[in-house]
Amino acid sequence: MAGGKMSPRQKMINLMYLVFIAMLAMNMSKEVLSAFGFMNEKLDKNNVSTTEKNNEAYANLATKASEQKEKFGKLNAQANEIKKYSADFYSYLGELKTKMTTDIEDKTDYESMDKTDFLDTYFFKGDAYTAEGQEFIDKVNGYRTNVSNTLGENNKFETVLNERFNTEVEIDSDGKEIPWLKYRYEGFPLVASLTNLTQMQADIKNTESDIVSALLGGKLEEALSLNNYTGIVRLNKTAYFAGERVTGEVVLGRYDASLVPDKVILNGADATNAVKNGQVIIDMAAGNVGEKNIKGTIFFTENGEEIPVNFESKYSVIAEPSSAVVSADKMNVVYRGLDNPISVSLPGVGDNNLKVSASGGALSGSGSKYSLRPAGGDVATINVSATLSSGKTVNSKATFRIKDIPAATGMVRGQFGTVRMPKSSLGNSPITAGIPDFEFELNINVVSFKIKVPGELTIIVNGSTLSAAAKKVLEKANRGDIINIYDIKATANGYDLKQVLPVSIELTN
Repeated sequence: MAGGKMSPRQKMINLMYLVFIAMLAMNMSKEVLSAFGFMNEKLDKNNVSTTEKNNEAYANLATKASEQKEKFGKLNAQANEIKKYSADFYSYLGELKTKMTTDIEDKTDYESMDKTDFLDTYFFKGDAYTAEGQEFIDKVNGYRTNVSNTLGENNKFETVLNERFNTEVEIDSDGKEIPWLKYRYEGFPLVASLTNLTQMQADIKNTESDIVSALLGGKLEEALSLNNYTGIVRLNKTAYFAGERVTGEVVLGRYDASLVPDKVILNGADATNAVKNGQVIIDMAAGNVGEKNIKGTIFFTENGEEIPVNFESKYSVIAEPSSAVVSADKMNVVYRGLDNPISVSLPGVGDNNLKVSASGGALSGSGSKYSLRPAGGDVATINVSATLSSGKTVNSKATFRIKDIPAATGMVRGQFGTVRMPKSSLGNSPITAGIPDFEFELNINVVSFKIKVPGELTIIVNGSTLSAAAKKVLEKANRGDIINIYDIKATANGYDLKQVLPVSIELTN
């Protein structure tokens, strides 16, 4: 088309062809400008939607921080700093976009936004930057640095921040290094630069969303991490008897030192001050023997509402042994006519849950302490029954032989056997009786006795002191004579003693 001699007709065809190509190029340019404008509109709408979501996330985090300051307080403070840096930078870009379109009446006439002169003169002065151009670079760098510093050293968002807000030197298609601001904003149509700034605003909003979501998610992931769980053996009860099956479950329990309840009620009392590192510390007296309950409620605040979490457990108190139990198998004896003390207990069962009865005697008392007064037979039986926490009923019994009170011995002046004493003292001394080394304290009363003086008739005395007749006979005794006191009748605690051994008196004058 460019070589050889052309006819006028061919020249006309060629000219028309060039005009056609130019017209196509012009139409294509207009479509590209409109495409940038439409993209800018879509980005603006997305930024509005993302802003609403971010505000909800910030509000949610603020609520959690007010409810669980120890867990979310620091996180909320970080988020507030990032929100401030983001709002300031976003507002700065918005003001810059307003300046760029101040002279354009129809903000949707994107085909008219094909000029490059605004940012070319606003950002650049020859090969250098204007104050506004340097400020723009400083704003981008400042946002990236401030957000990264807020998150801390080696945070996982450093790479994302460097990609979205990078101002390093760019390399063009020819391999030539070009400053970032010139590479991105010099010589571009106004609508393209406007869209570029809106995209940077979108990067700000997306960065906020990513960080807040990741921080909240990280806190949740941290709480749900298996490192924060411990295995808990949860038995159906905390005390078992030989032969029973141990039943229960092993469950996972989450431990979170930063999760602090608002209030704790333990067994009806306020135990909020007992919370340490997210745990309610139990420190209380075990109580009396028997089954005990531990129950209460932990209160948390969630979304402004008080949430109660109930807990309940049981434990058994068993009497602590203070000595070994040794019993003589053939000494299970109770004495007729006496209130024999009986102690009753069943490990793991409180005294108030015991049912105690007796056969072969009268039983009195309560709890674990009783008295048994045998009847006329030879055997007495103590019967004990109780219902265990498992629902099983336990019945037990103990059998005792009934024996008479051992034989007592006659006594004078607290002495028994053969007692040496003056004749005058015997006449004034009462005759008593006792049971040496007997485990019961007895109140023995002498009812009557017989006195025999050598060579004289036996005198029967009623009471415990010598009668006039007995004294008269005693006057006939001589030094060295043995006076026998025998056939002594006595009672002990209202019971007639079967036998009282005699006592002999050797007169010393």
